Formats: sequence, structure tokens, C-alpha cells
Amino acid sequence: MSWLCWSWSRLDRTPMRPNEWGWPRWMAVGAGVFTLWLGVATWAGLAEEAKLDLRPKATSHILLDRQGHPLAEEVGAWNIQNQVPLYRVPQRLKDAVLLAEDRRFFAHRGVDWIARAHGFWQSVMARRNVRGASTITEQVVRMLNPRPRSLWSKWLEGFDARRLETRYTKSDILEFYLNQVPYASNRRGVAEAARFYFDRDLDTLDTREMLALAILPRAPSGLNPYRGGVKVLDRRSARLATAMRHAGMLPAAEWQSVIEAPLDLQPPPRRAAIGHFRNYVERQIADARNGNTPLRIATTLDSGLVDFAQDLLDERLASLAPRQVHNGALLVVDRRSGEIRAWVVAGADDSAGIPGRFLDAVLIPRQPGSALKPFLYAAAFDAGWSPAERIEDAPYSEAVGTGLHRFNNYSRQFYGEVSARQALGNSLNIPAIHAVNFVGPDRYLDLLHQLGFESLTKSAGFYGDGLALGNGEVSLLELVRGFTALANGGTVMPLRAVADGKARAVPGARVFSRNAALLVGNVLSDPWARVMEFGRYSTLSLPVQTAVKTGTSSDYRDAWSVGFDSRYVVGIWMGNLDRTPTDGITGSTGPALVLRGVFAYLNRDQNTKRLPLPDDLALTDSCAFGQSGCEQIYDYRTAATTRAPAATQAVGPSILSPTPNLRLAYDPRLPADRQMFRFALGDVGPEAHVTWMLNGAPVAETRGAEFMWPVARGVYAVEARVEDEDGARELGPVAFSVR
Repeated sequence: MSWLCWSWSRLDRTPMRPNEWGWPRWMAVGAGVFTLWLGVATWAGLAEEAKLDLRPKATSHILLDRQGHPLAEEVGAWNIQNQVPLYRVPQRLKDAVLLAEDRRFFAHRGVDWIARAHGFWQSVMARRNVRGASTITEQVVRMLNPRPRSLWSKWLEGFDARRLETRYTKSDILEFYLNQVPYASNRRGVAEAARFYFDRDLDTLDTREMLALAILPRAPSGLNPYRGGVKVLDRRSARLATAMRHAGMLPAAEWQSVIEAPLDLQPPPRRAAIGHFRNYVERQIADARNGNTPLRIATTLDSGLVDFAQDLLDERLASLAPRQVHNGALLVVDRRSGEIRAWVVAGADDSAGIPGRFLDAVLIPRQPGSALKPFLYAAAFDAGWSPAERIEDAPYSEAVGTGLHRFNNYSRQFYGEVSARQALGNSLNIPAIHAVNFVGPDRYLDLLHQLGFESLTKSAGFYGDGLALGNGEVSLLELVRGFTALANGGTVMPLRAVADGKARAVPGARVFSRNAALLVGNVLSDPWARVMEFGRYSTLSLPVQTAVKTGTSSDYRDAWSVGFDSRYVVGIWMGNLDRTPTDGITGSTGPALVLRGVFAYLNRDQNTKRLPLPDDLALTDSCAFGQSGCEQIYDYRTAATTRAPAATQAVGPSILSPTPNLRLAYDPRLPADRQMFRFALGDVGPEAHVTWMLNGAPVAETRGAEFMWPVARGVYAVEARVEDEDGARELGPVAFSVR
């Protein structure tokens, strides 16, 4: 201990040797090393030159509607389409912003050291962070190059702010700030905020509203008047008004009215989200971008129609929500030009909360049900049928594997002989099966491909006769494009989303004759043609002549309504994108009301016209057998129509039932004499003598082509010997079994 005391006592008296370092030198070295490290770290942490760029930060194109106005859209990272030049910002709003955020903006070089010192002293006295004292330039740096909020970030932002002010003028920086300052709900810029809070343009705001826009950026969520921040906002607005009065920016008389006036919030009407349409347009013009420069694209959308259709579709789905339907899509096309006037996906805005709203239901393939039948009948009319053609609507079965599929109409009723007009108008299924057999499944599928149904990727053999009933999957865009071809007399027309200044698109290939397409439109617009299944005064009977077709897929998973008048084609789909079934929603009970509403909007100021008819029409008659015998039915046919043979015709007698390898089930709960199965032959007259044999042994002799066989368990092979004026023929064997 004495040695230690001696050492300390002798320390200040011992002279330093020439090469010996003392603590002053070590401190100087440490300060130099720290300064060097700080300089290197600061240099390494500065923002890249490319990020300190005030030019527009376009993440996507600017889409304009057909009138040249920016389309409402989902808010992006930057405000691109609602920017205003500095000279258009009211002077009082600029004064309020500068006084609230950076009153020495035009005096400093990026960092306000006086404000920083004052903010530091306030934080020390309050023992918490009271204010950041960031200048407008530093806030702009934070927008351009976001960093974690820390003292180190604050240090770096000061240097970046100095660099920014050497590259741009104060006016440039202030203009950028006023156009990009963040507000609530991801709005940016004072112009967007004026629309969001007050539904007004900047030059129509009063002083009270300008003060609110100047204060809200300090705490966009906490001060949001839509979420209970009105009282705090009023207090801060009053303080800012007082500061402006003391600074000579606000007359005393006006100051009193400002601090007493309540904030009049006028939120803008909800606008349709166009994000899905934007993605479609972006894919069409993927090569048109030019760096960060926003490209203004004139689209074909009618923003008023889009907003109306969005509200109508969302409201209809909200009313149908108890019936388990949540998703929908709507498309409107001007058939003369091929321009897409409305592209709507239900609940596409962020606030809707609808499952699957991020998927574009306009482009997702779903089963169309009967909505494809008009194309089938157009093909049949081209092959020789007319609307007066008589078709049998009776029970019909078809082999599927080792079983039978029985086709039914929606109402589970059969109407006997009907005309093609009635079959199409009432969307009967059995006549449609006969029609696809007449046209030929391969030919029909080829026609659908020519119409642009690219989603039908399987072969005709895969779809079978069910193709007539819509067992494939198509998108709403494809379906509307197909109906546009019917509306244009059978000629395919490309659908356009980008305006090119042309009044009419260049027509494509002709798929149907003009006569066939116009006859289909005439049938679909005839309210009497659909009376049997839909009634006389159905939802599908519109005031203006409109060709309308509905479709419903199996298990009620998809409901469609599509129609066209003399100018527009409208298509609507409803269902669930997770493919769960709805509670009995059909095309006529779900989307048909929306279809009526859209056509009413489209035709409100239009000089409507009737749908055209072929020039060479003639009346033809056919015999419909009813309770009073033969009744003459008159309908249109064209002189150019010639009867063509059916694409698939049976050649000679054949065994229709049972089908090969059919498996039947014996029900022990039913009496044996009640269990019968129908044997049937095709192309056999009622006077033919038929001997039926099972496993080589005769079991019955009948006149005509049918025999009701008492069902018994076992494995069988059925044969038939047919004797008529053409001689005797042996048919079979056809194997089947009963378990």
C-alpha cells in the first residue's frame, strides 16, 4: 500500500521520457480513430445517388378512362396520378404546412440546427422523445430511402438532406413533399387527402380544412377523424391557427371563425377497384414501359359504369350471402367496337373482406352450364335446322362407364315434341343432346375454339355429349367474347382494353353465318319462347329487346347471365371461388337482376333499336302433336338454309338398352314384380317382330322395340332377333350384370 501511495505521489513529478506516451496522446489517437470510423460509417450509410431522385416513382402505368380521367385504383407506394404543381397549391395551405413542419425551411441547408437543439432540450426536460425536429427535406429523404427510426438514421438523414438540397431547389423539394406526404389509408399527397377527407379539390378547401391537412401527417392514424381523432385534431388546428395569426398569416377576424368552425368531413363515394383490370392491361402492354417515367394509357373503361356496376354487384351478393354465394364478376363490351366498358370483380376493394377477392374472377374458368347452348343451336341452324325444327324432349340415358346417366331438364319435366325455339328458349337439356349429336361433338368443339374458348383444352371424346350442357370450363371473358360474335352476326371480334382511336375493331374470322347468329338472337329475345320453364313475366324479359341466356352448373356452383342488345354485351358470373356450392342460386335467381340493372343504366340515355333479322326470312310450318292432334307451328327459316344430315346417325337397328357392361343393382326391399328393366332397340319400327334372348335362351317376343324385363341377379348377355319387311337380323350380344 505504501508503494502504491508512493507511486501516485511521484507520478506528477516524474518527467516523461522522450518516447513515452501519456494519456493526452492516447485520447487524441482515440478521437482520431473514432472520427475516422464515424466518417467511413457515415459515408457507407448514405443513400445511393439513384435513391435521392425526386422524379416520379412510377410502379405502374397511369390508366385513364375513356373520357381521359384517371381511374380509381388500389393505392400504390407513390402518388402518381394525383400530383399537382406547386403553383396550384393554395398559398394558405403552403403557409400552414411550413409553419407546422418546418418554419425555417427556406433558411436552412437541409438541417435546422436550432429546431434540433430545441427538440433535444424539450426531450431532456420531459424525459421522453417529444419531437423529432425533422425538416421537410429530411422527411423527403425518409420517404425516398426509408431507414429504421434511430439516432443513427437521424444522423445519416441530415447528410442526405444536405446532398438533396444541392441537387434540387427548395421549390422542387416542397412540391415533392406536398404530393407524397403520407396520410391515413395509404393516401399520399394533399390532393388525394383533400378528396379522401372532404371530397373536394384543393382550390375549394376552406382554411379549417387546410389546417387539418397540414396537421394530419404528424400522426395519420392517431389523428384520423374517421377513427375518433376529431377532438385532438381540433385542438391542434386551433393552436396552428393561433400561430398563423401571430405570424401575420391569418387575419384576426378569420382566426375566430376558424377555431370555432367544426370540421365538415365529406368522404368521397366508394369507387370501384380496378386492380384486376390493371393487371390485364399491364400484360397487354408489357413492352411499353420506359424506365420510371409513368406511361399514361387511355383505356376503354367507362368509370361511371364501372362504379355503378361495382355497387350493384356487391349489393346483390350481399343480399344473397345467406344463400352461400360470395364471389362474382361482371363484364360489359360495346359489341360494335369490341371495347371493354366495365371490368368488375365483386368485393375487390380492400374493405370488403370477401374471400378470394384477390383472384380475378373474370379470367378464372368455371362451368358455364346452359350458357353455351346458343352456340350449339347456331351451329345446328347452319347445319340445316330452323327455329321450327321438331325435337323430342323425352327421358334419355347414356352409358357412362359401367353405369347409366339419365339426363333431365332443370324442372325435371319432359314436354314431348318441342320446337328448336322452345328448346333453346327454355334451355331444355334433352333437345340439346340431340342437337350436339346432329352437329357432331368434334365439329361443335372446333367452333367453340374458333370463338376463342381457349380453356376447353380436352378432346371432344373427353367432354362427350355433356359438352352441350356446359360440362367444360370457360372464363367470363371467353363467354362474353363468344356472345359478342353472336351479336355481330357470327363474326369474332377481338376485345379491346386500350383505346386506339378507332371506332370499330377489325373483325376476325366468321364462325357462324349471319342468318344463324341473328336467328339465335331472335330466339333468346323472345319472351314467349321461354314460357314453359321461366314463365311469361320472368326476370329475363327486359323492356328493350335483349337476347338473354342463363346458365347454372351442377350442384349450383356457378350461375351465369349473359345478354346483348343492339349495342352492348353484358356477362355476369356468381359463385364461390373456393368451388363450394351455393344454396340453389341459378342464373335467373342470382345474376339476372344485376343484368337487368346494368342494361337499364346503359340504355338510360340511348336511342334503343331492335335486334336485326335476316333479310331472306320465310315462314315454315311443322306439325306438333298435342291433345287435339296435329297443330301447325309456324316459325322462321332462311331461304339459304339447307338441311344437312346429322353428324352422328345410327346405321340400322341396334341395342340401345342395356349398354355394354352395364351394372344394375337388385333392391331386396322392393317386391320382385316391381323391379323391371327396359330393353330397347334403335331404328326398329313398331310393327317389327322381336325375339329377346338372355344367355342364348329366348325370354320374350314383342312387337316393337321395347321389352320390360323382370330383374334377377346374375351375369347376362342379351340378344335380339328382329324380323320386319327388310328381313331378319341378329343383334347383340350385349353383356350386363345384376348384383
